[in-house]
Order: sequence, then structure tokens, then C-alpha cells
Amino acid sequence: MKKLLIALCILFGIQTAFSQTNDDSEIIKLSKDKWQWMADKNVDILDSLFHEKSMFIHMGGSWGKQQELDVIKSGGIWYKKADIHEVTVNFIGNTAILLNRIDLLAVVGGNEVTNPFMVTEVYLKVDNKWKLGSLSFSRLLSPGNR
Repeated sequence: MKKLLIALCILFGIQTAFSQTNDDSEIIKLSKDKWQWMADKNVDILDSLFHEKSMFIHMGGSWGKQQELDVIKSGGIWYKKADIHEVTVNFIGNTAILLNRIDLLAVVGGNEVTNPFMVTEVYLKVDNKWKLGSLSFSRLLSPGNR
């Protein structure tokens, strides 16, 4: 009986580890896809990804879902390319917190700029689908201070 209990605990541990790895991969892929959808100004798919109450925090202000979609659609901020250098994911229940260290090439107000950012993305599992709840940009002081 003791051996059976130990075997079940080991199997549960392995299953949990693989589940976490699958969840990590799913969130990392979703985040990477999101950067491409933002670069492509694909507001239709972003509209379904962004939670209705989502918040976006930028260097120049913060706003909700509709304003972010409008900014992307109009080209007010064109997220041309995110070079992703590091990604970490942590889960708390049905919430995934992803950190990306990126260099973002963007066009802002007609000017092309590249900035180093630590980006915090918060995803919520709603009706068995991941929704972006928050996207926050923290500008890093310099490329050497990462």
C-alpha cells in the first residue's frame, strides 16, 4: 500500500510538472503571437484576446481596451517589431504573469524609436480561454542595465 501511495504521488508530480510546462508554452506562444498581431495591426484578433476590463500602461499614459485598439488601428503607436530576449511565466491559480525583456522597434507620433523594456503581461483564464488583462511597459535605463 505504501509503494502504491508513493507511486501515485510521483505520477501526480510528473503530471503537474508537464501540465505547468504545457501552460508555460501556451502562454509564451500567445504572447509572441500577440506581438505579431500588434505589428500587423490585427485589431480583430486582438479584440478577442484583450479582456473587456484590460488595462494598458505605457510611457505616455494608461488606458483601457478600446483606446489601445484605436491606437493600434490608427497607427498612433505601431509596434513594428519586438525582439524578445528573456521570458518568464508564473501562475497563480487561473492567472498567468509573463515578463518579457524586449527591445521594441515602434513608430510613435511618426518617429521610429527603439526602446528596451521589461513588459509585464497578465493573462486570465476565462471560460477555458486566456484573455490579456494587463500589458505594462517599464522602460529600462539602458541596454546594459538589464
